[in-house]
Amino acid sequence: MSFSTRFVTIARQVLPSPFTIAVILTLFTALLSLLLTDPDPKSDSMHLLQIAQHWEKGLWELLAFAMQMMLILVLGHVLALTRPANRVIDGVLRFCNSTASAAFFVCLFTMMVALFNWGLGLVFGAILARKVGERASRKAINLNYPLIGAAGYSGLMVWHGGLSGSATLKAAEPGHEFAAMIQAGSSGFADGVIPVSATIFSSMNAFATLAILIVAPAVMYYIGKRSAGTPDLLPVNSFSNEQEEIAPFGAEKLDHSPLMAYFIGGLLLAIAGYNMTRVLQAGGGISFISLNWINLTLFSLGLLFHGSIARFTAAVSSAIGGSSGIMIQFPLYAGIMGIMKYGGLIDVFSDFFVSVSNAFTFPFFTFISAGLVNVFVPSGGGQWVVQGPIIIEAAQKLGVSLPKCIMALVYGDQLTNMLQPFWALPLLGITGLKAKDILPYTLLLMVVGILVFSLTLLLF
Repeated sequence: MSFSTRFVTIARQVLPSPFTIAVILTLFTALLSLLLTDPDPKSDSMHLLQIAQHWEKGLWELLAFAMQMMLILVLGHVLALTRPANRVIDGVLRFCNSTASAAFFVCLFTMMVALFNWGLGLVFGAILARKVGERASRKAINLNYPLIGAAGYSGLMVWHGGLSGSATLKAAEPGHEFAAMIQAGSSGFADGVIPVSATIFSSMNAFATLAILIVAPAVMYYIGKRSAGTPDLLPVNSFSNEQEEIAPFGAEKLDHSPLMAYFIGGLLLAIAGYNMTRVLQAGGGISFISLNWINLTLFSLGLLFHGSIARFTAAVSSAIGGSSGIMIQFPLYAGIMGIMKYGGLIDVFSDFFVSVSNAFTFPFFTFISAGLVNVFVPSGGGQWVVQGPIIIEAAQKLGVSLPKCIMALVYGDQLTNMLQPFWALPLLGITGLKAKDILPYTLLLMVVGILVFSLTLLLF
């Protein structure tokens, strides 16, 4: 039995579903709060009941954030199902004439698209990998299909440092849930807002992004030059993301009218453009980039590229199933945040980090801990909710750059997606591969990521 097969078998034995993990983490957090914190003397309720009240208080605080995360995944998926996206994929296919070249270009383009939007990159990479496999099957090209599948998943290793990163964009939102914590400290951000110019568009992240875009595709090319083909795994049936259209009747013609889609999509895009221009003219730089702005832009582009409301809504129906995990898990993570925030557990954890870290080592410890937490909390948004307040509190006590610590969390979170196959489920469904097929190669990508991101945190 190979290492990857053993790993998948063990993972299936010890890791339940993500929802069950969220429930276990909730109970574990409540237990820690019971053991490590003191009850509020102003309350006449017993300690355990106070913890339950903290959980209930936090439960509904992040509904808007959960909706933002769902939209960014669904609308990215919708955009990947458009004809322009298909034309880009067909263009890339011309360069994929061997395992090495296919691994290089699939990895490179998937990462570049994921830096724009993680949902788009996830589905784009999956469809691209599938079509590369189909082309190899038709032309009898000796292709290592699992390697190409792993390359199509590589975007999840860079997404959080891109334009749809949940932690970075949420920290840049005025009045976000941790703004008061940042304001109370001496981090230099008086309004509690950390602009994307200090995180996504920082010189540190530019270095990390450029390095990973060079090194990861090069490693995949090297592996491809030395790997054997897998003809038994190549897909036979053609995959199509075209929606079957039914002849419209009566008022349904509005749903199929290009003019209606272009009008609504153009109007939404104009609003997004106006918001961007207003901020730029006011000297706000790129601070216009937020979760809401990106979702509005994706919404408009989806309508424009699909060309009708009917095709757009059909694509939404295909994409929305992938967001169910976010919808049902985020309230639980918000409850965990409530226990930590209102019960004093944040102070306990931050004091521990301060005691074992200094200004130099804390970002690296944050990177490592974020990678470990992501194995159990496979959601960048959920991880920001749980780890964000601890990082903010500890960074302020140690006097460490808060943007750097947020990026350390970002790098750790995205890195272990190559180990945790939760977000690979759409790719596995589209490509027909199994987790054990791609895991040996995604683990190699994770090693590459460890080297690049560790070096980045060391140099900056």
